Amino acid sequence: MAQAPDVLAAGAVVFRTGGQVLLVHRRQHDDWSFPKGKLDRGEHRTAAAVREVEEETGLRVRLGPPLPPQRYAVGERMKTVDYWVGRVIGDDDVRRYQVNDEIDAVAWVDLDEAHERLTYPYDRGTLDEALGLLPRTLPLLVLRHGEALPRDGWREDDRIRPLADAGLQQARDLVPVLAAYDVRQVVSSSSIRCVETVTPYVGASGARLRLRDALSEEDATDSGVGRVVDRLVRKTTDDRVGGLLCTHRPVLPRVFDHLGLADPHLEPGELLVVHLRAGSVRATERHPLT
Repeated sequence: MAQAPDVLAAGAVVFRTGGQVLLVHRRQHDDWSFPKGKLDRGEHRTAAAVREVEEETGLRVRLGPPLPPQRYAVGERMKTVDYWVGRVIGDDDVRRYQVNDEIDAVAWVDLDEAHERLTYPYDRGTLDEALGLLPRTLPLLVLRHGEALPRDGWREDDRIRPLADAGLQQARDLVPVLAAYDVRQVVSSSSIRCVETVTPYVGASGARLRLRDALSEEDATDSGVGRVVDRLVRKTTDDRVGGLLCTHRPVLPRVFDHLGLADPHLEPGELLVVHLRAGSVRATERHPLT
């Protein structure tokens, strides 16, 4: 018989200034661990991590660098838990959290105490891995626009070639993924297929959208792309929020070259999250939507 697929879950190791980490106590298991939970059907793992932290602690977080996943047996099946370093957006007071039958305590715990309080050895290992990624980073997301109508057969200006139905669905699916990184600055090629890719997120979040001809296939140059990337890196760093750049397959190599990264050859609707510290790349993670 084929082995059953892993149970999939996601969570975050959330830090705050002053050297504390966020832990939860589960009544049923009588254990202390990080906030986490199983993915809903069709849910992206980044969105699940943010949702579970909010449900179990009352706090909204922004994801930072990814951590190595945990994998362990749960009954007769295996469970894989994806973790990220997390930072709270806004108020980090957990005293107003309404305890319940699942989570009966939420606490900010000093780091030297956290090793003792965590119940499982694999959680202590994850904490050590997360500590190795401090201090905080800021996310810059590089996105290839969603699936567009075929170029063959399109008789009008290619700048106005729109997304196909599949690409419009990708744009909708991207909303919770981009929200997981608290994207507030969006810079996009002015071509319609890029604009349509980011519009659902901009509408849902209120993020600021800037359109740049310099990111279009027709107008991109090495120097022009470099200026756009530099401005977005500075804006992301100065405002301490997530940034997003959306462009085209032929332009992406220039973007990655300017960031000092190899081109990962993103598929339509796929993104690379670049975690920056003081303007330098400290970690990356790639996210297809499936």
